[in-house]
Amino acid sequence: MYIIGDEEIEAVARVIKSGHLFRYHEGGECARFEDRWGEYLDRPYVRLCASGTNALICALSSLGVGPGDEVIVPAHTYMATALAVLSSGAIPVIANIDESITLDPDSFEQWIGARTRAVIPVHMWGLVCDMDRILEIARRHHVLVIEDACQCVGGAYKGRAVGSIGDAGAFSFNFFKNMTCGEGGAVISRDKIAHQKVSCLIDSCGFFWTGKDEGVRPFASGSARASEFQGAMLNVQLDRLPGMLERMRNEKKRILAETADLDLSPAPCHSLDHECGSHVVYNLPGAAEADAFAERVDGTVCGKTGRHTASEWSPVLDHTGHVNPGMDPFKNKANRECRMDYDPGNYQRSLDILNRSVMVATHPGHAETETDGIIQKIRTAAKEIQAKSS
Repeated sequence: MYIIGDEEIEAVARVIKSGHLFRYHEGGECARFEDRWGEYLDRPYVRLCASGTNALICALSSLGVGPGDEVIVPAHTYMATALAVLSSGAIPVIANIDESITLDPDSFEQWIGARTRAVIPVHMWGLVCDMDRILEIARRHHVLVIEDACQCVGGAYKGRAVGSIGDAGAFSFNFFKNMTCGEGGAVISRDKIAHQKVSCLIDSCGFFWTGKDEGVRPFASGSARASEFQGAMLNVQLDRLPGMLERMRNEKKRILAETADLDLSPAPCHSLDHECGSHVVYNLPGAAEADAFAERVDGTVCGKTGRHTASEWSPVLDHTGHVNPGMDPFKNKANRECRMDYDPGNYQRSLDILNRSVMVATHPGHAETETDGIIQKIRTAAKEIQAKSS
């Protein structure tokens, strides 16, 4: 969460006073946000839901991903990305990241197999993936591309909004994101049929079909509806978003420019002018240097972010895909030919990169003097580490 003020309080209060807490009524907040977010992304098919995880599950299922399929995911993403694959009935296959802290296109291609149905490029920590290469590889191998933009709300790749570039996209609006309503998500679809399937996956009672006979017929599903409280808050948050992103991007560019003379290696950026700018990442020579650097700059070692790293995905590594063994994808006969060997050696390169990479956070509320302080800490830390190594 970045900024919440009186405007959000007033928006939620209006919903309470209106008596319309459920999303289905004329001129609702959820419907208005879907229209506005679609305009922002330049995509007409947007559906608000309960979480980013729900959004990923719905995106996968709406495109027919399920038992018998493999889905390639990067070794560095929140565990929910891999769990969403399991919730769809498919099996996650772990590919490496590169120094950009996002999916390595070469590793993605190396892991494509006979049962690969989709890939989920994850735009981590406000950084964006190399979408040109990923799309080229995916199209050549007939692999679906489902963008996980949960940690890159509002970001773009070469001017195209992330979440709108692939065959489907997923966003999260929980407490830690650029736009928040406490908990929430959104699914972006490329066509009307997929959008109708997403709507039914989100709404088990078929309210989207009330009085309608055309389109996808309702089918059994769960429920992941958003309330008008979430829609109201997100409409205010969306007003804030462009200004916040501009301030974070400018702060990141300033930090990079004023530390460019140091013996530091910033992580490669695939679209510096368009990403969120919420983190500056440095690739250090080794883990010891990264630990020391992170401590001095109040940063975070990427490999020490808990379940954002494949080595910490216990339900995946332990093959515990469901509480009911009969519904566990790892035990489903349709998945017998899928690859389920999660040998740490397969993603050791990712662990090595993560353990020597450090994130320094920006913030839209930072004053110039606060950015001065960040830059000074980086300069001091870099010189101390260089002196020790020389």
